[in-house]
Amino acid sequence: MARSAKSDRPRVLRKDRTGANPVTVGILALVVILIACWFAFRKDNPLSSPFKLQAVFQTSNGVRQNMPVRIAGVDVGKVKSVEAQEGTQATVIVMEVDPRGLPIHKDAELKIRPRIFLEGNYFIELKPGTPSQPTLETGDTVPVTQTATPVQLDQVLTSLQQSTREDLQGLLQGFGDGLTREPTEAEDATQAASVRGKTAAQALNKSLDDAPGASRGTAVVNSAIVGNGNDVSATIKALDGISRSLSGETAALQDVVVNFNRTAAAFADESSALSEAISELPGTLKTANSTLTALNEAFPPTRAFAKEILPGVEETQATIDAARPWLAQTTALLSPDELQGLTSILAPTTEDLAEAGNGTLGLLQQQNLLAQCATKVLLPTGDVVIEDGPRTSGVENYKEFFYALVGFNGESQNSDGNGQWLRATVGGNSKVETGVTPLGVKLYGNALLPPQGTRPAMPTKLPTQNFDANCKDQARPDLNSAVTGSPDGQNTKPGKFLGFGDTASASASSTSSAPRESRAQAAKTKSPDKAQVAASRSEQPTTSVAGGLLGVLNPLRDTEGTP
Repeated sequence: MARSAKSDRPRVLRKDRTGANPVTVGILALVVILIACWFAFRKDNPLSSPFKLQAVFQTSNGVRQNMPVRIAGVDVGKVKSVEAQEGTQATVIVMEVDPRGLPIHKDAELKIRPRIFLEGNYFIELKPGTPSQPTLETGDTVPVTQTATPVQLDQVLTSLQQSTREDLQGLLQGFGDGLTREPTEAEDATQAASVRGKTAAQALNKSLDDAPGASRGTAVVNSAIVGNGNDVSATIKALDGISRSLSGETAALQDVVVNFNRTAAAFADESSALSEAISELPGTLKTANSTLTALNEAFPPTRAFAKEILPGVEETQATIDAARPWLAQTTALLSPDELQGLTSILAPTTEDLAEAGNGTLGLLQQQNLLAQCATKVLLPTGDVVIEDGPRTSGVENYKEFFYALVGFNGESQNSDGNGQWLRATVGGNSKVETGVTPLGVKLYGNALLPPQGTRPAMPTKLPTQNFDANCKDQARPDLNSAVTGSPDGQNTKPGKFLGFGDTASASASSTSSAPRESRAQAAKTKSPDKAQVAASRSEQPTTSVAGGLLGVLNPLRDTEGTP
């Protein structure tokens, strides 16, 4: 049946048979050949997932895409992209590394190196790191602390500009002058006798005489540093671990640098105080040297004491056994029912004391401002000598103030039940009269000549006060800028010139111009009898004469009321 079925098929001639188009077959064959050639000549496999590594550099330094990545001079990858890191001035370089360049460890280092002259441009040198460190995964980033860029010629030339060269020349010349300059007598006075009269270079040469002993001491120190042989390597390994830990904390290190900058600025603000402190170092070191010498001399007695105390140390166990009952009693004393309970009761007080301590910070700041005000304004102002023409005393004004107090004290040695009082003898022809004083009476005086003026002139208002700036930052008062004002009783509001109330005072000039007889008659008619004087004294306040004079002399008194 099968044979008959095959024989029943219609027979087709060769010329009538149809199949695939030869052109189509040729094109497909050509495409297959091209794909095979592309795979044959291309090193990477597009179907595989390459290992990508990112690294942060301070600058790309001319690195371009497809530049090689090498380990020990062998190409193990290439640069895929160069991008700027967001928020910084650094550059992120993305690389593809072949499997033969793996593994790459966490402490890997990358450097941008110039290629040889015939190659041109740059390549990235990769050091995979130590095998003991963890390995990096694809897409991981190497921090900027583990990358480096080459130094360019323009950077070298920029660092040696004219100003830098001049500074370097000045430094070298100053160093040479410091070595060859002859010392002054004042400088020699602070030096050791062995180097007096010698230049710095000669003194340095002289110090070489002590080099053998110093070298022996250095050898002992180096031997101690070497230790058992493994100490230095262990220290270096520990420092390496610390450095690697710090390298991963870039932000924290930046904060440390910023805080150090602030600390340095604070020290710079106190440069004068630091200079004074450093100037005291030679004396301190001299004292420390003598102290160490005395301590060295005390060692032999200390050794003898140690030998003598050995028998007592041997008796320590017996002493401890005898002290056990006391220790038991002390333990009971320190129990919760005793001192521990007292401690818990005192804990709130301790907290209050701590808060009080914190509260003193503001007080200390105000005391600091007060001290600076006294140092920069008050004390320098008190040291000013007031120039008053032929009446200039030639001493500081604060001394004049105390001289006046001493003079008042000497003149007021007489006293009664109300305290000390001052008696003054007046004379002359020109009469000076005040308003009503706080004592309820007027004060009179005679002058040889009419008053010509007052110096300094009495201000009509209080000085302007600036509450927006600290005292230490304000200008010092100019004590020699005083002007001469009108004489007492002239061109002044009546009763306000001396601040004794609102009663008008008589003009000294008009009094002096009146005839002597009329003034005598006026004095006689105005003279109260003894009963009136006693009554007026009984009605007077108990303020002393010195208190009234101080009120008069106060330039900041309230001129509208009682001084």
